[in-house]
Amino acid sequence: MSKKFIKRREQREKKRIALERIDILFSLAERVFPYDRELANRYVEIALAVQQKAKVRMPRKWKRRYCKRCHSFLVPGVNARVRLRQKRMPHVVIKCLECGHIMRYPYLREKKERRKKKEAEGKLIQKGRKIIKEKPSED
Repeated sequence: MSKKFIKRREQREKKRIALERIDILFSLAERVFPYDRELANRYVEIALAVQQKAKVRMPRKWKRRYCKRCHSFLVPGVNARVRLRQKRMPHVVIKCLECGHIMRYPYLREKKERRKKKEAEGKLIQKGRKIIKEKPSED
């Protein structure tokens, strides 16, 4: 095997391990948060350091669970306020109640993905504004 192939395989393995560690740290932060917020925030900081060191993207499920400014672990209703807004483009607004930082995420893509998934399950016919599910014909 060539050195390039081995190096690429090692790099892939490092990234896999980093993602696994990030997942573990965020799971721990989620579990510990009700008892010790500082420890949960520390777990988030460590996960961010691992992510930066390994040069991997933060998984979407965890990316929206920490504040980009103060790096605190966010729990909706406790230290974060979550609102849905329809102005201009539909989006989710998450406000960190620790530092006041506001994060906005569009959710149009999720709607499109959900619609495509439904189309794959059964054909959809669009009439005007309504989307009607077509019944499979029995021959």
